[in-house]
Amino acid sequence: MTLLIIFGCIALLILLISWGRLNAFIAFLLVSLLAGWMLGIPVSELARAVKKGIGDMLGELIIIICLGAMLGKLVAESGAAQRISDVLLKTFGQKNIQWAMMLTGFVVGIPLFYNVGFVLLVPLLFSVVYRTGLPAVYIGIPMLAALSVTHGFLPPHPSPAALVNQFGANLGLTLLYGIVIAVPTIILAGPVFAKTLKNIRSTPLQTFQAKPIPAEHLPGATNSFLSALLPVILLLLTTAIPLFFPLNFIARDIVAFVGDSITVMLVSLLVATFSLGLANGKSMKTISEFYGDAVKDVSLVLLVVAGAGALKQVLVDSGVSNEIGAMLQGLSINPLILGWTIAAVIRVCVGSATVAGLTAAGIMVPVVMQSGVDPNLMVLSVGAGSLVLSHVNDSGFWMYKEYFNLSIKDTLRSWTVMETIVAVAGLAGVLIMDALLRAA
Repeated sequence: MTLLIIFGCIALLILLISWGRLNAFIAFLLVSLLAGWMLGIPVSELARAVKKGIGDMLGELIIIICLGAMLGKLVAESGAAQRISDVLLKTFGQKNIQWAMMLTGFVVGIPLFYNVGFVLLVPLLFSVVYRTGLPAVYIGIPMLAALSVTHGFLPPHPSPAALVNQFGANLGLTLLYGIVIAVPTIILAGPVFAKTLKNIRSTPLQTFQAKPIPAEHLPGATNSFLSALLPVILLLLTTAIPLFFPLNFIARDIVAFVGDSITVMLVSLLVATFSLGLANGKSMKTISEFYGDAVKDVSLVLLVVAGAGALKQVLVDSGVSNEIGAMLQGLSINPLILGWTIAAVIRVCVGSATVAGLTAAGIMVPVVMQSGVDPNLMVLSVGAGSLVLSHVNDSGFWMYKEYFNLSIKDTLRSWTVMETIVAVAGLAGVLIMDALLRAA
């Protein structure tokens, strides 16, 4: 009955938005309240769950999305994006630009949280799209596949790092196995799958489309790359410093503060304000207008993501994830497949990859201890399962849809299928790795 209620509410949400043309944020609120009531949350607690879901989702994300949009707008308007796309096209050629974006997504995705990497790289992606005329989805899916895999498979991302701790796995081995499995997974879900998406047309957010600027008025290549990728550089440095240098508690606190995603985005924006704005002959008034326009353009994205947060919280508070896990735990199958399946079902029902991964881990810990399965591979199996079938109850689904300005149908056939390929290929990689390790 629980699964029937969840799938019914998800179907209603899709109908309200696609057939009824109802504003997505309002549709989310209505369905969240209905789902909570039908799943047994007391009426007195429903509004609190919705508000908590919206608050938790937007608490950090609103800052990251707004600062990322501002940085992206400045990178576009200053000509830095045009310069970067020139360099990428000259280096890789238009024929191999997909592979260039995939490699960029993988390198950036290792240190950056998914949402930060998304809002940072999407403006650069759109600049390549505008220059080449290639479909945004065709170019973008390889990059987003790389970001998604690093988010779900590789420490130090929150879910994999927490799973390593819960299963008692080895961080270094998990990372090594994860990279070995991630590379073919990204290629399959990225450039290979994207070949089927050339006919999907989209008109990305206009805030990242700037008028072409004569080459002599563009910022230098070094300035453009450093200003646009400063968040990556700062995160890499703040991650590496504690590993290679002994720090006292004060220095650790300072490094942790500087390495926080919000601090990183704010510092990067301030630097770019000077390096791409003031130093490039633009007035502070003009730069501020860029920033205001950027926030206006992503306001709808924020509301839709907030709505997804409300639905997620209602499903979490109802205890659905634990109930599903208990139902599946008794299945007599390979523990690696069982962990993947539990995470996958919770992911489909709840929407959050992190919630799916951590809930599945809590259920699978005793199974890992009793079965003797490799805990490093269990981390990767659960991580892969937590990415499957991203749809309307996942904030990532809506960020992709709104930024790329796609219909729900095209979002499902591109984003949702890509995430599912990542999950299935990840499981296949885990099972192959398990067989090789047992044979060795």
